Amino acid sequence: MHALTVLRKKRFVRFLLVGALNTFFGYACFAAFLYAGLHYILALLAATVIGVAFNFKTIGALVFDSRANHLIFRFVACYGVVYAVNALLLTAFQAGGLHSPLVGQAVLVLPMAIFSYTLNRRYVFLHG
Repeated sequence: MHALTVLRKKRFVRFLLVGALNTFFGYACFAAFLYAGLHYILALLAATVIGVAFNFKTIGALVFDSRANHLIFRFVACYGVVYAVNALLLTAFQAGGLHSPLVGQAVLVLPMAIFSYTLNRRYVFLHG
């Protein structure tokens, strides 16, 4: 196997491991905000805002070997896109009859993780 392919696979494995930690953190925040009475869109927004700071450091350092703090602006922009797509899909689930935002968000965890990785790799951590 080509060395570059091995490195890419390792990076993606690191992303999955760090992503599991970040997902647990973000989903726990989302659930806590829901149980506190926030509408699912606001709960998702609050969890995303809190998660961005946490995720920037873990994804940057542990996945892409980057400690470049100036990339936070691109990172926030990417997570804005991820949030918008996630919110639209949760709303579609609600309209389609899946009335549990916790279940809907659980279904979206993996697709949103892959989407997030793709955006971060292509637009944020270009040299990582």
